[in-house]
Amino acid sequence: MFPEGFKSRILTQKYIDSEALLEALTDPSPVSIKLNPRKWTRKPEDSVPVQWAENGFYLESRPSYTLDPLFHAGCYYPQEASSMFIEQVIRQHADLTGQIKVLDLCGAPGGKSLHLSDLIGRNNLLVSNEVIKSRASVLAESLTKWGAANAIVTQSDPSAFGSLPGYFDIILVDAPCSGEGMFRTEVARNEWSVSNTAHCSERQKRILSDIWPALKQNGILIYSTCTFNPGENEENIKWLTENKKSESLSLAVSSFKGIREIDYNGIKGYGFYPDKIRGEGFFISVLRKTEYQEVENFRSRKTTDLRPLRKETEGIKKWTKIPGDRMLKWSNDIWGLPCNMDEYTMLFSNLRIIKAGVRICTIKKDDFLPSHELVMSSELEQNSLPSEEAEYQDAIAFLRRDNLSLRFNQKGWNILKYMGVNMGLINNIGSRLNNYYPIEWRIRMDHQPGINLIKWD
Repeated sequence: MFPEGFKSRILTQKYIDSEALLEALTDPSPVSIKLNPRKWTRKPEDSVPVQWAENGFYLESRPSYTLDPLFHAGCYYPQEASSMFIEQVIRQHADLTGQIKVLDLCGAPGGKSLHLSDLIGRNNLLVSNEVIKSRASVLAESLTKWGAANAIVTQSDPSAFGSLPGYFDIILVDAPCSGEGMFRTEVARNEWSVSNTAHCSERQKRILSDIWPALKQNGILIYSTCTFNPGENEENIKWLTENKKSESLSLAVSSFKGIREIDYNGIKGYGFYPDKIRGEGFFISVLRKTEYQEVENFRSRKTTDLRPLRKETEGIKKWTKIPGDRMLKWSNDIWGLPCNMDEYTMLFSNLRIIKAGVRICTIKKDDFLPSHELVMSSELEQNSLPSEEAEYQDAIAFLRRDNLSLRFNQKGWNILKYMGVNMGLINNIGSRLNNYYPIEWRIRMDHQPGINLIKWD
């Protein structure tokens, strides 16, 4: 069932119980979700908390996410439990008292970025990056549904961040790896080879070298993989410390049953093994940068041409909490930025930005068309638009962009809600209802009797 090269190697890893691990990898994967505390406070029925994540929960079985309106509304996200441990790294080692900038370098599909967005708070900046175009689109969708207004999504190679020396306080590198921690799936097993583990190790070194200059002095690098391979884990961190001035940071894990501390020639790493914890295989290590890093005095071009006209900001201020000096006009769209304009234009000059905070509206002639992103975000001014509550069948019809049986009392823009949570926009023009759920996100599944949906306390 498992590759012979993998089995023979883990026999030599002193901190792994190879027999117990192989047996655990034949069990079904645990199901876990992270709740969005800004949108949803109810807990799943018959769930168990993830011990290291405040809003993480294990479910008894895998629900139908596609047919659950609350998933599309950003109330929760299916996130692997082991990876939620980044919460402890941030709580134990990050200083969130000042203005900080965080980079999630390999952000797709989005679970860790959503988590970081919550942990650092609305007044700090998250740059969430994914180099592959299709995956970057998924990342942007995930952050939009979550309502994360403090994030900029980029699609750039790691080498591009070298043009931002000393810019980030925290960098998370959840590196592409050989995927041994996911060996419960046939796909992960079939893609594994000894040569691929070596290829992954070299690629990870390149990524770490490329991104290191962007970390400020005394900033922290969080490195993680979903593999058990020392050549991709602790040996890579040791290689980095031999080439760059840094110190390995310890994490307090004694209160979390099953996490294994790995001490490799003074390097601290932490292994999550499915025979010891309820989750997939995972490795994490944290470094603090100790070498001097000169911080460039970034200069930006003049930005008056990017600012909306005063009459345009006046026309939309009733909808949003975003201040006028954080608004950007790009083509016919107005965006609310998570940073000031100079900082944005500096990032724009060096990175490929595909989503800049929150799209507030589109201007069409003299009309302002509110955006789906605004309605989903934490920056929507409450009660600024009328709303109607939908039952389950109409919420699914909305997500499919089918006809709705609902009646809207007020003409014009309305918010469709489900269980009190915003789903998106309807424009009631009197003779019909126009559905403004993004067409590229619409679901194609029909409602099926007896589907498994999460039940809530």
